Amino acid sequence: MPVNQIGMLISIFIYLGLMIYIGYAFSKKTTDSGDFYLGGRKLGPFVTAMSAEASDMSGWLLMGLPGVALAGSIAEASWTAIGLAVGTYINWLIVAKRIRRYTIACNSLTIPEFFGNRYKDNTRILKIVSSLVIVIFFIPYTASGFSACGKLFSTIFGIDYLPAMIVSGIVIVAYTALGGFLAASTTDFVQSIIMTLALIFVLGFGIQAGGGVGQIIENAKGLEGYFSLDSFVSYKSGEGVKTSYDTLSIVSTFAWGLGYFGMPHILLRFMAAKDEKKLKLSRRIASVWVVISMFIAIAIGIIGFTLVQNGSLSLSQDTSAYLQSSSVAETIIIVISKTISEYGFVFALGAGLILAGILASTMSTADSQLLAASSSVSEDIVQGVFGKKLSKKKSMIVARITVIVIAIIAMMIVPNEEDSIIFTIVSFAWAGFGASFGPVILLALFWKRSNKWGAIAGMISGGAMVFIWKFIIAKLGGAFAIYELLPAFVVALAVNVVVSLCTPAPEKKYAIHMTKSHQAVN
Repeated sequence: MPVNQIGMLISIFIYLGLMIYIGYAFSKKTTDSGDFYLGGRKLGPFVTAMSAEASDMSGWLLMGLPGVALAGSIAEASWTAIGLAVGTYINWLIVAKRIRRYTIACNSLTIPEFFGNRYKDNTRILKIVSSLVIVIFFIPYTASGFSACGKLFSTIFGIDYLPAMIVSGIVIVAYTALGGFLAASTTDFVQSIIMTLALIFVLGFGIQAGGGVGQIIENAKGLEGYFSLDSFVSYKSGEGVKTSYDTLSIVSTFAWGLGYFGMPHILLRFMAAKDEKKLKLSRRIASVWVVISMFIAIAIGIIGFTLVQNGSLSLSQDTSAYLQSSSVAETIIIVISKTISEYGFVFALGAGLILAGILASTMSTADSQLLAASSSVSEDIVQGVFGKKLSKKKSMIVARITVIVIAIIAMMIVPNEEDSIIFTIVSFAWAGFGASFGPVILLALFWKRSNKWGAIAGMISGGAMVFIWKFIIAKLGGAFAIYELLPAFVVALAVNVVVSLCTPAPEKKYAIHMTKSHQAVN
C-alpha cells in the first residue's frame, strides 16, 4: 500500500476508534430509555449548539454544497445557504427554549410523545402518524449518509462502494447503539471540530494550489453569470449555458430555512439542554458556525472549479464529468484530499483529517437520525401505541435492536454510486420533515386553539404534498418546478389552522396550562 494511503488510513482509524471509545464510555452512563434517547437533559451550551448543527449539516455540507457550487449553480448554493442560516437563527430564537419547557411540562422524551401529550390524544393516531413520518423520511436521509461514506472510501482507496458503505455503517451503529444520545451528542461535538478543521485545511490548500484568491476569482469571472445570484451556469451539454434564476426560484430555495422547525434530530437537542438560560449562548455559537462553515463549503466549490480547469488535481475521471455530473462533482473535496496526500506522509495525515471530517459530517447526522427513528419505533409505537410496558433492561435492548434494524434497512435502500446524489436525497427528506412537523411544532408551541385533529390533518397533508409536488406537479415545469418544501409547508399550515377551527377547541383548562407552562417550568 502506498505511503500516502497509509497516512490517510492512520488518521481515519484514529478518528473511528475515538468514536467507538466515546460510545463505550457513555454506555456505562446510559441506564434507561430516558438516558438513551435524551441523555437525561444534561447537555451543556457548547455541546447543545455544536451537536445540533453537526447533526444538521451531514455529508451535505462537505460534499453536496461544494458539488452544487462547482457545477455552476452558485445561485442555488448561495440562496440555500442564506435560507439555512436565517432558519437556524430563528429556530434557536423562538423554538429552542419553548420546546424544552413544553416537553418537560408534558413529560415527553420524543417528538411523537410530545405531540400526543400536548394534545391529549387518547386515540394515539397522532403518535402513530408522527412516528411513521419519522421512519419514512429518516431512512432515506440516513441512507444518504451511508452513501457519502461509500463514495469516500471508493474514491480514495479504490474499495468497492458497497463494502465501504457497510463498514462505515457498522461503526456508526456501534457507538450509537452503545452510548445512545449522550454518545451521539458528544461525538457530534467532536465531529463538528473535525469538520471545521477539514474545511479550513481544504480552503487553505485550494487557495494556494489555485494561485491565490485573486486568480481563483478571475478564473470564475471568466464564465458569464458564474458569480450571479440571479442565474446559474449549466454544463450538462458540455458548454456553459447561462440560465435565469428568477424570483420564484430564489424564494423556493430560500425556503430551505423552513425545514428547521420540523427536524426531530435538531429539536431533540433543544429538549436535552441542561440549562435554558444558556440557550442564548448556544444560539450564537450555532449561528456563527453555520454561516462560516457554509461560506467555506461554497468557496471550496468555487476553488474546485479552478483546480479542475487548471489541472492541479489528480482526477480519476474526465474533467468534464466534474462539471456535467452532480454525483461526480460531490466528490471534489475527496479528490482534493487525495491530491494533498501525494505531497508526503505528513500531508497524508492531514488529508486523512479531511476525510475524517467528511466521515464526521456524515456520521454526526446518521447517528442522530438512527436515534430519532429508533425512538419512534421502540418508545412511541411498541410502548406508546401497543401499550407494551418494558423494564429498563428490556427497554434498552429494544432500543439498541431497533437502531440496528433501521440501519440495515437504510443500507438496503442506498442507491448505487452513480445514482446517489446526496444533495437531492437530503433535500427531499428535509422537505418531508419540514412540511410534516414544522407547522405542527409552531402551532403546538404558539397557538392554544390548535387541536389534535388539526395537527393530524396538517401532518398528513404536509407529508403527502411533498410526494405529490415532487413527483407529479413539479414535472409540469415552469412556475411549478419549485422546491417541494415551500408549497407543502404552506398547505400543511393552512390545513392545520382550518381543521382546528372547524373542530372542537381543546379543553380550556389544558390550553391555559400549556400557555403558562413555558413560564413556569424550568
